[in-house]
Amino acid sequence: MDSSRLLLLLLCTTASKVRDVQARPIDFVCDDQARRDMNMVKELEAGMRECRGSDKLPLAIPLPCVKIHKASWENKSMQEKRGDILAALQTLVQGVRENRPLVLAECQLSLLERLDRSVTNYLHIVTHMELSGEPESLVTSCPSQSTQNLGHVLWHFSRLLTGKLEWLVSELSSQCHVEQTTSIL
Repeated sequence: MDSSRLLLLLLCTTASKVRDVQARPIDFVCDDQARRDMNMVKELEAGMRECRGSDKLPLAIPLPCVKIHKASWENKSMQEKRGDILAALQTLVQGVRENRPLVLAECQLSLLERLDRSVTNYLHIVTHMELSGEPESLVTSCPSQSTQNLGHVLWHFSRLLTGKLEWLVSELSSQCHVEQTTSIL
């Protein structure tokens, strides 16, 4: 089989395995399964185990703030909460992008590209969530630590998704009933 046919077969196989995740932010909020499917941290961790030396990054990546102080979180506006999450995601994706050109191992580069796409997808969804009020500035409320360990980066990313982002989604879930009612009409 020539290389072009093999490539076509590989592309078709990959395309058939792509998950069906809804594109609208309200679907992300209302569909628990879509959120679980979109979270690729476990796959990235598995890929990291298969790629020798992939845990060591050339440059330190600032870690997103993942701690939640319940009382102060509840006192924030929805816009502030979104701004906090966006700031964390932007910090993370910037660190990943700074490392990508410096990575030599193909498997590590693939991991960073997948992480970049995943974080970028979350950035897009969180940016386009329908929230009333003026957008808040993207300022994080806690001092950031940095690491060159990709495993630590993935752990913090996972905590951001299962912590702050899930808390924000749970507060927005009241929109799901309204969206379902209007889509029936």
